[in-house]
Amino acid sequence: MASVFCLRNVIFRGTCNVNSTKFLVLKSVANHSRSLSISSINCNDVEFDLVVIGGGSGGLAAAKEATTLGAKVAVLDYVTPSPLGTKWGLGGTCVNVGCIPKKLMHQAALLGESIQDAKSYGWQFPQAENIRHDWETLKDAVQAHIKSVNWVTRVELRDKKVEYINGLGTFVNANTVSATTKQGERTLTAKYFLIAVGGRPRYPDIPGAVEYGVTSDDIFSLQKEPGRTLVVGAGYIGLECAGFLKGLGYDATVMVRSVVLRGFDQQMAHIVTAAMQDRGVNFLFKCKPKKIEKLDNGQLKATWVNEVNEEFTDVFDTVLFAIGRRALTRELKLENAGVKVAGDGEKIDAVNEQSNVPHIYAVGDVLYKKPELTPVAIHAGRLLSRRLFGNGAATMDYDNVATTIFSPLEYGAVGLSEEEAVKRFGEDKVEIYHAYYKPTEFFIPQKNISHCYLKVVAMRDGEQKVLGMHFIGPQAGEVIQGFAAAIKCNLTVNALMGTVGIHPTIAEEFTRINITKRSGKDPNPASCCS
Repeated sequence: MASVFCLRNVIFRGTCNVNSTKFLVLKSVANHSRSLSISSINCNDVEFDLVVIGGGSGGLAAAKEATTLGAKVAVLDYVTPSPLGTKWGLGGTCVNVGCIPKKLMHQAALLGESIQDAKSYGWQFPQAENIRHDWETLKDAVQAHIKSVNWVTRVELRDKKVEYINGLGTFVNANTVSATTKQGERTLTAKYFLIAVGGRPRYPDIPGAVEYGVTSDDIFSLQKEPGRTLVVGAGYIGLECAGFLKGLGYDATVMVRSVVLRGFDQQMAHIVTAAMQDRGVNFLFKCKPKKIEKLDNGQLKATWVNEVNEEFTDVFDTVLFAIGRRALTRELKLENAGVKVAGDGEKIDAVNEQSNVPHIYAVGDVLYKKPELTPVAIHAGRLLSRRLFGNGAATMDYDNVATTIFSPLEYGAVGLSEEEAVKRFGEDKVEIYHAYYKPTEFFIPQKNISHCYLKVVAMRDGEQKVLGMHFIGPQAGEVIQGFAAAIKCNLTVNALMGTVGIHPTIAEEFTRINITKRSGKDPNPASCCS
């Protein structure tokens, strides 16, 4: 089997023959900046073509694609329990403690809101005037679904002849991984290794955080209802958790150390914040936690300070930390394989998913300065396997990846923020189109429409190439997905304005944009059809 190693400045083709293994340099570019160390591998001696360390979305996608192309593959997956003791099955963060349970609980919260809206539309609930939510029922339903996905994933690996090993993998050397399982130690050798271990939530270095706090690893399977909850952190995980908790009827407070939704368009972040406040979510701005104490009645006393070091306290039933995640690379003993990490000391600075060790690759959240999103890891993993085992040439494009914050009023985005576009091209080269709009569904229940807003970031000259699109409103993820494909096809403002919308939908609002920020005109619509 032939394979191509593509590094920053050198391309290698490795040919595995029965009697020998030779790596021939086909092309070299001067001033190669990387120090290469290629271990001699006899292809007859290795047990697998590919060993994947990590059974999350990216690793599983790469493994299944590789076996489809004829490779012999093993997947190692082991979940270290959280400090609270939470653990889960095969499938990684997305399936078990991420995208899937988050979306289900978000949907549960939206259904509660819809029940209230339904009364305005004539639906009568004579026995549900004091409607309330039951946490245990939702938790059990979500966990049952997750377990079914765990099972289906295992069956799929078996059907595709991928060997699944429930063990913790660490590098012995560049060509060997040791798997620690319940049955003992097992050594695996392979032509290629793929690091796809993802990450886990961080805890702040304050008294009581680890002992009494929970994270997104725990919230979806809490045995008792969360009650009054303090969410520390204002990234997308923090906002999503606070949003669905409030929607389910629990008091929710978000503690913001610096800014809301760092890395996202900040005008949109401010609107998301205002929409959440309108729904009753509390925010503590410019604050950071100092300590967590457990009271005799089981509640938690949180102490925090603001930007001028004033101290405050309050009592909560749950304290959830959502202050970021760390890549699980330290546990892999990468130094044994010679794999280097980036300046942050955790992530792998790979080119086309290839580390500094030519036959060791990485996908997903362990990659340095790449989007930490499930579909990104999946697509990158598939493309990598096609290059390694199917003579593929396509590489992952990490630009213009769409995403959505599943806050109560959702925020979907693709491409550049307004700030990033101005930084890259200059304020005089960028045009910002924007508009508020009125979802038809909001009229009869008289729901607040003041936060329904969209923005198109574009170049000012020519046909005005679209650089970014941002949308706050119902079903934002569904709306932005289609426009993400259009941006990949070099969408222009002219093309957008020339597109006939579907009426009455909220997605059509993008086809009706005509007001720029620069014009100073009112972006509010005069009517539903204006």
